[in-house]
Amino acid sequence: MPVTIQIRRLAPKARLPEQQHPGDAGWDLRALEAVTIPPGERCLVRTGLAVAIPAGWEGQVRPRSGLALRRGLTVLNSPGTVDSGYRGEVCVILLNTDRESQTLEAGERVAQMVIAPVASEVVIVDAESLPESQRGEGGFGHTGHR
Repeated sequence: MPVTIQIRRLAPKARLPEQQHPGDAGWDLRALEAVTIPPGERCLVRTGLAVAIPAGWEGQVRPRSGLALRRGLTVLNSPGTVDSGYRGEVCVILLNTDRESQTLEAGERVAQMVIAPVASEVVIVDAESLPESQRGEGGFGHTGHR
């Protein structure tokens, strides 16, 4: 059964998310207005959209691979989460990793949103100790390095 996402345009120029190809996981989000991001800086990019995602689901805001490869733009808190109870404007935090300023035009695709299920049957338990595992406490590049 399909998941229904209600979307409200907060500005007349706001464009509804679109999938570019059948079967794409993400729905493209577009910039509401032109922005220029200097090298090494971050910017909050407005989409002009508010969403109602059903309980048990979330929107994951992710980078677009083409923007990352060709222009060095990535979603800073990737994936950004749009919770089911959030009704404000969906915005995208972009980081410019390039050596030059990057300008995005109004209507340009800036990120993609993937709608994903959220575990609803989670119980958090305060534990004195944790069970052993093969990996143990190794992390942050530990795997495969000695």
